[in-house]
Amino acid sequence: MVKRQFPRWSELRPLLRVNAPQLNPTQRRLSQAHTIADLRAIARRRTPRAVFDYTDGAAEAEISLRRARKAFRDVEFHPSVLRDVSSVDTSTTVLGRPSALPFSFAPTGFTRMMNHQGEPAVARVAERAGIPYALSTMGTTSVEDLADAAPGARKWFQLYLWRDREASRELVERAQRAGYEALLLTVDTPVAGARLRDNRNGLSIPPALTLRTIADGAMHPAWWFNLLTTEPLSFATFSHWSGTTAELINEMFDPSLNFADLEWLRALWRGPLLVKGIQNAEDARRVVELGADGVILSNHGGRQLDRAPTMLELLPEVRDRIGDRAEILLDTGILSGADIVAALALGADSCLVGRVYLYGLMAGGEQGVQRAVDILRTEIVRTLQLLGVGSVGDLDTSHATLRR
Repeated sequence: MVKRQFPRWSELRPLLRVNAPQLNPTQRRLSQAHTIADLRAIARRRTPRAVFDYTDGAAEAEISLRRARKAFRDVEFHPSVLRDVSSVDTSTTVLGRPSALPFSFAPTGFTRMMNHQGEPAVARVAERAGIPYALSTMGTTSVEDLADAAPGARKWFQLYLWRDREASRELVERAQRAGYEALLLTVDTPVAGARLRDNRNGLSIPPALTLRTIADGAMHPAWWFNLLTTEPLSFATFSHWSGTTAELINEMFDPSLNFADLEWLRALWRGPLLVKGIQNAEDARRVVELGADGVILSNHGGRQLDRAPTMLELLPEVRDRIGDRAEILLDTGILSGADIVAALALGADSCLVGRVYLYGLMAGGEQGVQRAVDILRTEIVRTLQLLGVGSVGDLDTSHATLRR
């Protein structure tokens, strides 16, 4: 028989918890986000479908993106125990300069479409976090305005070479004058990928007011209010465009881009030069020989060629081919701090994240981007501690393998 009794107040009192109400709705919303997946779920609720799908989606059947995420899920860590991990060093060097965390913010286009605070909000978070941020050619804030918004941030400029080479030269020179540290040339976009979610949603830049978008706006009034009552959404590096993203890419980007153009840029740009969109070891070797200071293993987040190589699987081969002659950065498929630790252990010098911070931006503006950084930092520290590793610089292939 179980003997029962009524609890005394002295026994109940320690169990009672009354939390002070959080009056700020953004902070209240973000406090419920413990993972990037949580931020993604909030972003999906708060953003029109076409805008969310532009960020979340990939090309064609989205096989490349699923494979990238599966590769990270297939990583097996190999922890060591009885190691002092009372303090963990998350800092590293990126392009010869210190970075407080082993990841940077990747360039993303049309960022003010996701949230009206746009690129300046992202740059301010990068400045506070002590990490680099790459502004896209397709950004909605000019190189000069971004430099003013976050004067202490490590700013990179991402370049798409246009058919008009003189316009491209002018962009590069503007970034140089504005104090941008590095130039990041994206080479995997000779033509637009088939981003079917965008096609099915009828996404245009800026979003057009149609019966569909008006109906969707009724479900997302805050997003539409912010879009319509702030500075009109436009590009900062070229004149106004009205059409789809695919039409814009096919109209302005130059499919004749080749290795000679890389040599031209190397002569033009006086700082570090990164090449983004490398998808095989031979191309990595060649761009390094032509003067690239780093290669970014990326299939554009799965948004260009579907069934493209999976970067995490390609990483060891590229590391073998170029050795320590250039830095290797990696993106596509990263959704956690553990993913970043895995990439570093398998040979990357650092990583880039794009969707991660855009989910935060859509979920809560600048505060949401900060929340994304806080989540990744916490996960990196915890993963290192559980691995028995005191510094990201101590990671190597003994700490992780890809299960086949």
